[in-house]
Amino acid sequence: MSEKKELSFEEAMSQLEKIVDRLEEGDVPLEEAIAIYKKGMELSKLCHDKLKNVEEQLTQMITEDGRKENFSIAEEE
Repeated sequence: MSEKKELSFEEAMSQLEKIVDRLEEGDVPLEEAIAIYKKGMELSKLCHDKLKNVEEQLTQMITEDGRKENFSIAEEE
């Protein structure tokens, strides 16, 4: 995907929804449908990767928070 700037998750989802709507119309020429589908797959991967990244960040923050919490409780005793 050769975007000038990286799309936000919301922008990618919006574009993906437009692609789905366009393909569901059913009157898209084959060559255009293939190009649109390919773009949709790229957007889908981008969204999946962003969600996976956020999930990893949250997992790390929860783990770090748990460690800090346990450490601070032990310190106070």
